[in-house]
Amino acid sequence: MFEHYITKGRKKLRCGYTTGTCATIAAKASALMLLSQNTASKADIMTPKGLKVEAMLHDIILNEEKASCAVEKDSGDDIDATRGMLIYAEVSFRDDGKIIVDGGKGIGRVTRRGLQQNVGEAAINKVPMQMIEEAVLKVCKEYRYTGGLNVIISAPMGEEIAKKTFNANLGIEGGISILGTTGIVEPQSLQALVDTIEAEIKMISAEHKKDIIITPGNYGEDFLKSYPFAEKIPQIKCANFIGETIDFLLNYGFENVLLVGHIGKFVKLSANMLNTHSMYGDGRAEIITAHAGVSGADKEILIRLMNSVTTDEAIEILDEVHLRDRVMASLMEKIEHNIKRKAEGLNTEIMIYSNQWGILAKSSGLDRLMAYFREIAP
Repeated sequence: MFEHYITKGRKKLRCGYTTGTCATIAAKASALMLLSQNTASKADIMTPKGLKVEAMLHDIILNEEKASCAVEKDSGDDIDATRGMLIYAEVSFRDDGKIIVDGGKGIGRVTRRGLQQNVGEAAINKVPMQMIEEAVLKVCKEYRYTGGLNVIISAPMGEEIAKKTFNANLGIEGGISILGTTGIVEPQSLQALVDTIEAEIKMISAEHKKDIIITPGNYGEDFLKSYPFAEKIPQIKCANFIGETIDFLLNYGFENVLLVGHIGKFVKLSANMLNTHSMYGDGRAEIITAHAGVSGADKEILIRLMNSVTTDEAIEILDEVHLRDRVMASLMEKIEHNIKRKAEGLNTEIMIYSNQWGILAKSSGLDRLMAYFREIAP
C-alpha cells in the first residue's frame, strides 16, 4: 500500500496514484522482464511529484518475444471510478530502434479535436506518455539495448468504467484515459474536475464554436429538454465551478453564453459566491431573506424565510404574500451584476428555475439570446 498522507481540515487522508503511474510501472516492469528474461513481483518509479511509488505486479506473462503485467489502481482515500482496476502494459520487440507507446483494449480513442492527442490517437495524456517513454528508455540503457520496443497499454474493464467518467463528453470513445500530471492522486481533489471542464471548453473552441450553454449538472440539462433548439447548442456541466468556467470561456474566446441553474445554487451568485459548493458557504435562506426585506416583507415573513429549509419552501412563503416576482427580480438584478462583471467581454445571460415552479427569473437580455440560439440552431 502506498503510504503518503495529506491533512485536510481535521482529517488525515491517504494519497493514491494515477492511471499514468500504474501504466508506467507496468511498462517499466514489462521492459525489465523482457530484456532480462526474468520475472519480477513488484516494481517502482519516481513520480513527477517526487514521490516514489512501488506496486505489486499481477498477471505476469513472459516469453522470448514479449512481456506483460498489470498494476492495480490505488486511489487512496479519493473517490475514483478507476479505483481497483488493473492497468496492463505489454512490451515487445521492434526493429527500428523506436519506443512506440499506444493504447490497447479499454483505452479510449480521441474522436474530436481540442484534446492533448490528435484525433484517432489513444487517450494517453502528455505527462503519462512521457513517464512511460522515459521509464522504458531507462531500462533499455540499463541493459544496453539499442533496438526498439512496442508498448501497449490496456485496461480490460476500461470500456465499462469509462461510462462513469466524462470521456463521452470529451469525444473519447472505447475506454478510459490514462491521466495524471503529478502521478499522485490527492484525496477529494477537485482539480481533475476543473481540468475536465477546461478540456471540454477547449474542445468546443477547437471546433470554432463561440456559443455555449452552461449548467451545473443533470437538473439543468433535463430542464433544457423543454427547449428543443438548446440541444443543438454546445452544452457542458460546470458543477460548482461557475467562476472558473467563466474564466475558461473568456480565455478560449467564446461570445454568447447562457447560464441555466436551479435557484438552490444560483441564489448564491447574488452574494458573489462563484463556487457554489456548500463547503465554501451556503446562506441561501439568509440571501433570500435579505432580498425579501428590501422587497417589503414584514418581520413575520422574514423570520419564516430565515427558518426555511429549502429554496422551494422559501418560494412558497413568498407566494403567500405575493412577493415571489419582486424578490426574484431583486435576486436576478444582483446576480446579473456579479456575473456580467466577472464575464466582461462575454454576452452572458442567466436563467433560474425550480423543478417545482419552472422558470423563476431571467436576466435582462435572456429572451434575445434565446431567440438568437433558436435562429442559429441547425
